[in-house]
Amino acid sequence: MIPGFSTRRRFRDLSEQEVLALAISSEEDDARIYRLYAQRLREDFPETATLFEEMGAEEDEHRRRLIDLHAARFGDVIPLIRREHVAGFPARRPVWLVENLGLERIRAEVAGMEQDAQRFYESAAARASDPAIRKLLGDLAAAEAAHEALAQRTTEAIPESSRQVEEDRAKRQFLLTWVQPGLAGLMDGSVSTLAPIFATAFATQDTWTTFLVGLAASVGAGISMGFTEAASDDGELSGRGSPVKRGLSSGVMTTVGGLGHALPYLIPHFWTATTIALIVVVVELWAIAWIQNRFMGTAFWRASLQVVAGGALVLAAGILIGSG
Repeated sequence: MIPGFSTRRRFRDLSEQEVLALAISSEEDDARIYRLYAQRLREDFPETATLFEEMGAEEDEHRRRLIDLHAARFGDVIPLIRREHVAGFPARRPVWLVENLGLERIRAEVAGMEQDAQRFYESAAARASDPAIRKLLGDLAAAEAAHEALAQRTTEAIPESSRQVEEDRAKRQFLLTWVQPGLAGLMDGSVSTLAPIFATAFATQDTWTTFLVGLAASVGAGISMGFTEAASDDGELSGRGSPVKRGLSSGVMTTVGGLGHALPYLIPHFWTATTIALIVVVVELWAIAWIQNRFMGTAFWRASLQVVAGGALVLAAGILIGSG
């Protein structure tokens, strides 16, 4: 990946008027999503559908209060600013990506939406200088927290203890800050460096040259991925944690992924080094598939298809290019 600067606005750079406009558009989106969920669940899960309809109606009330405050402070013309315009603002999954994954997944998705909204309002209230704006944003943060608790209760047959809730949140934070960026880096480093390393190996059959190319490709990819991850999201609204930590995790694991099959070329005998490198590649790809299954909940067959099959194609491309 090529590092660059996002064209989206940073949350800290938004004016109070823009924060209100962002809140208005976000409430509109969430209300629409809740009503779509309710419509699709009405026949089989009427109680949950009713809950989502009530939540949609309350989001409409939040939007009305926000519009009234905007009109009082800034006039009737509301700036066009949406969640996709702000770096790190949590995106909403299209309904069709979630609705077929079962009731529990939809409930969990709703709880996550409310948690994101609460975090946004708390951050916005902390930055607001206008007393009326600060009060309304604080009130909405409390309302979203109540929504989150309600959505969580619909998911659980047996209430969790406070300790369990804290452990779940800590696990989620660890996954968002370290595992996800690290896994993305490991995949990128392991797969993207296959072609240049093995193309060089088979084109030159020089182990030292191959090692130098692999080292350069791995370090370069690590720097690129690290800066890209850090610059993509400051973590303030998404809750993904420190951009420095995420960038470090992504960059280090990208480098490690590439070095895994570059280091064998320190062995001066070409075929011995290549055989060991190929074994390392197989181990790397299956390890990534296992990590996706273990920590990210990806079905093992799907992870295997994505990582192992994709890596095999990249490897084959490098060998063919180098042999030609």
